[in-house]
Amino acid sequence: QVQLVESGGGLVQPGGSLRLSCAASGTIVEIYTMGWYRQAPGKQRELVAVITSDGSTTYADSVKGRFTISRDNAKSTMFLQMNSLKPEDTAVYYCNAAPAPWVVWGQGTQVTVSS
Repeated sequence: QVQLVESGGGLVQPGGSLRLSCAASGTIVEIYTMGWYRQAPGKQRELVAVITSDGSTTYADSVKGRFTISRDNAKSTMFLQMNSLKPEDTAVYYCNAAPAPWVVWGQGTQVTVSS
């Protein structure tokens, strides 16, 4: 059974930064393409950043140039460095396989960008 635990969220002012972490277990995570998703209130969950097993990355246009996804396969851990945060980045952030996520989701980590 896959387990996903996200952490690192919080309240930050516009223009600030946060670094999210995702700890995965229960499968050979390092062979999967992984991604960070987010869900804002009243909106559908969206995929914002993807990283392949060999480190290639892609980003949604809304976060390109501001967010950086990375992974440490030896520790089955993934990260999302978020810079120049905007109020519209406010959401619960989740990690999962991408672009087809596993059925199991973690609890997510809340990111709130507000002055």
